[in-house]
Amino acid sequence: MTNYLRDGAEIYRRSFATIRAEADLDAFDPILARTVVRMIHACGMVDLTDDVAASPGFGAAAQAALRSGAPVLCDTSMVASGVTRARLPAGNDVVCTLSEPRVAGLARELDTTRTAAALELWRDRLEGAVAVVGNAPTALFRLLELVAQGAPRPAAVVGVPVGFIGAAESKVALAEHPATLEHLVVHGRRGGSALAAAAVNALAREQE
Repeated sequence: MTNYLRDGAEIYRRSFATIRAEADLDAFDPILARTVVRMIHACGMVDLTDDVAASPGFGAAAQAALRSGAPVLCDTSMVASGVTRARLPAGNDVVCTLSEPRVAGLARELDTTRTAAALELWRDRLEGAVAVVGNAPTALFRLLELVAQGAPRPAAVVGVPVGFIGAAESKVALAEHPATLEHLVVHGRRGGSALAAAAVNALAREQE
């Protein structure tokens, strides 16, 4: 039998130490560096740092929103399931509207994906929220459209949809949005629910 490490706490400690030793985190402020470390932990790719970008105030804005009890609005149930509730600082609601009965009809009406249509049900909770898109580029595009149309502004946006069609473009659109939303992106095709949830978990509590 292979001798392997069984101590969960020690596995975490060594993992984060390895990431900090191997990843180039010099360009990130302390909050963002901690966030990127946890995102790398979720995907195993230390070169993720090459693609991560954020607005200067993103980390502080996201942390402040979470500490004030802002909801975490998630584009998919996978993102919502990955958020560790015990880490959230104010018993924050974690919301995913994708399974709401109205969404299929909205998708047909708007001629878009269900994930994008589900954001129509975010309107009443968008103001000051932490919006997290980890799956569908169409959802991130729709979020930007909503804000441009006068919907309330989220406090911060984690925009890390994954894929080959529209993913890279949606993240560029977020980074260059005229409303200058506080944002975190992983440029290019990489992203996904695990990275999105990891970012929220890092922002929720300082302890790695």
